[in-house]
Amino acid sequence: MSAEAHLDKSIAGRFKYAIVLTSLTLVAEVAGGIWTNSLALLSDAAHVFLDLFALLLSLGAIRLAAMPVSETRTFGWHRAEVFASFINGVSILLIAFGIMYEAWGRFLHPEEVKSLPMFIIALVGLAMNLLSASALHQHSHDDLNVHSAFLHVIGDAAASVGVIAGGVIMYFTGWYVLDAIVSVGIGFVIFWGSWRVIRESVHILLEGVPRNMSITQVSEAIRTIEGVNSVHHLNVWTICSHILALSAHVDILPDYKDDQTAVLRRIEELLFERYHISHTTLQAECTKCIEGPIIKEMRHRPRAVHSHDHGACSHGHHHH
Repeated sequence: MSAEAHLDKSIAGRFKYAIVLTSLTLVAEVAGGIWTNSLALLSDAAHVFLDLFALLLSLGAIRLAAMPVSETRTFGWHRAEVFASFINGVSILLIAFGIMYEAWGRFLHPEEVKSLPMFIIALVGLAMNLLSASALHQHSHDDLNVHSAFLHVIGDAAASVGVIAGGVIMYFTGWYVLDAIVSVGIGFVIFWGSWRVIRESVHILLEGVPRNMSITQVSEAIRTIEGVNSVHHLNVWTICSHILALSAHVDILPDYKDDQTAVLRRIEELLFERYHISHTTLQAECTKCIEGPIIKEMRHRPRAVHSHDHGACSHGHHHH
């Protein structure tokens, strides 16, 4: 088994563990929220439901990413992971608005809450969240998919702490408006987390340059390689959270023409070591576009000419 397949198996195992814990938390909090009449607990349950959704999507994305490339999908299914993060982010955003709306109703008409059972259920929820978070933490720094799931679980743990504090205060004071206040706090936590996940996944889906990377810096780094005259038509993009791709035209100095394969190999090694770019497509010596810009303007392919336009356009066909 390759190191990468082993890593994916390890991540998948941790996701399954987190899914079981999160499912138990969801059942406890939905039942508990209805029984204790606590909107804060139900808000937390909504958050937990989205955690579960996130974890299931993330596990599905790992399965899809493991599928082989094909003639119709030369990049495989890696983008599925980014789509999972996007769908996940949008769904949480909607839930956040729902919680705010419900909390507003509670502000206007506070309702009595069974604060002691609410406190106990939230405590159980917190314990489950922390166990899930510890399972995911190891891989959360280098994988957007795991990171988005980890953020969910951590946000959920924070929400549980809020519910616990609310339960204690309400038990001693009977100040039931606090239930709505805690719910709004949870709503904001969800809202912020979802916005970050949406922003990051949209950036990747729009083929944005990876964050914390500069096209100018990358082109200057390539120019430092011996034998390179200039770089143009440079594109850098993200396929999924741990696969970065680059394509460029590299103008090689005349003295190094015979050795251009070695020059390109050195460029690939530099890109991999310094920027973790593992998928590179380099075109050597493009004399026609040496003066071209670093970033090339994209053009649509020529549109088909309809027959009734033919007379008007045909005189241009022979010009090159």
